[in-house]
Amino acid sequence: MRASGIRNRFPLVVLYLSVAIPLLSAQGQDRRPEDVQKGIVHVTSKPYQKWLDEDVRWIITDQERSDFLNLTTNNQRDKFVEDFWSRRNPTPQSSENPYKEEHYRRIGYANTHFAAGVPGWKTDRGRIYIMFGPPDSVDSKLGISPPVETWRYACVSGWGRNLVFEFTDQCRCGKYLLTLDQGDFEHPAPLFDPLNLHRFR
Repeated sequence: MRASGIRNRFPLVVLYLSVAIPLLSAQGQDRRPEDVQKGIVHVTSKPYQKWLDEDVRWIITDQERSDFLNLTTNNQRDKFVEDFWSRRNPTPQSSENPYKEEHYRRIGYANTHFAAGVPGWKTDRGRIYIMFGPPDSVDSKLGISPPVETWRYACVSGWGRNLVFEFTDQCRCGKYLLTLDQGDFEHPAPLFDPLNLHRFR
């Protein structure tokens, strides 16, 4: 009778452990060492993975990315994201953050105007637009084969002067790929320029 009672309860114990162990392992640490080495956040943190891989992909520094991947709790990640935007706020005394607003505006613009089989932010033109904003001039040569589009920036603080980016639509399908980039710089600044507000809009 006693043995029978134990056998009847055994499936419940297994069920409890199958639920409790994953929950306990997720508390306080939801990343795996091999994930950190690969540069990804654990799958249980999808909103943070999107923030890292999409929202700030083109503006986060290598050190910031490394620091973020070493965080172990969502509270730490929330604080990191808050500090990330605060450091870039050109008006820290204000509740508004023009840099953050402009950054997401650029992502929206890139997604609307540069999408070609993939979201606009993933394209070469989208990346340059998100990083540097609208070019000072655009030379589109649609009548040649393949079509070429050249963007010029007179000056981008922290990066240099006379930046030129050439994009070519080899497949004539709207997928412009970066085929030339040149400017008066050898080692571009790895960080944002929060005071570079003259490029906004």
